[in-house]
Amino acid sequence: MSPATPTSREPFCRIRALHTADTVTVYQAYAPVLGRPAAREGRFPAAWKRDRMTWVKPSFLWMMYRCGWATKADQETVLAIEITREGFDRALRGACLSHYDPAEHPDRAAWQRALRASAARVQWDPERDLRLRPLPHRSLQLGLSGALSRAYADEWLVGVRDVTPLARKVHALVRAGEEGAARALLPDERPYPAPEGTPGVSRVSPSIAAKA
Repeated sequence: MSPATPTSREPFCRIRALHTADTVTVYQAYAPVLGRPAAREGRFPAAWKRDRMTWVKPSFLWMMYRCGWATKADQETVLAIEITREGFDRALRGACLSHYDPAEHPDRAAWQRALRASAARVQWDPERDLRLRPLPHRSLQLGLSGALSRAYADEWLVGVRDVTPLARKVHALVRAGEEGAARALLPDERPYPAPEGTPGVSRVSPSIAAKA
């Protein structure tokens, strides 16, 4: 996709999320064997691999794009995971872009060093509309590994909700052509104040934009 030109109303890259003064909600999709126990117990079960990189998405519709409205294999259970803003911001401040961008690093070797040193990855992907078509602005994916993945699962966690029924209801309304009713059910995702140092918030180069 060619890079879009930001407008005064909608920056090219912006974190949009359901958030409170203390928490931010992100989304993930899992097989029912993992997702349902997490929602029931309000925490990730022991089977959740804490040493593997995990990707969280503040955008509900981007999650719907990724999981196909909770229809893809091993993504049938969609979770809304409320975590502390302190933890989320900590990850963003120490994150590295998942792709090399000369505006962020002097050369590819410097980016690779930063990538190896960071336990967090930032990736900017096209936001989606109700029909999951790409929009001309970008939405955040945040990858967490190592100590940050473990902190996400066991320290930052505030609550876990199964929003699969919501996904199915919104999808049914979209298929029925009732987009206004579908939009009214979407989470209230508002601009989130990215902490200083969040890579790519101020701009994303064409080299990054073209990879989506």
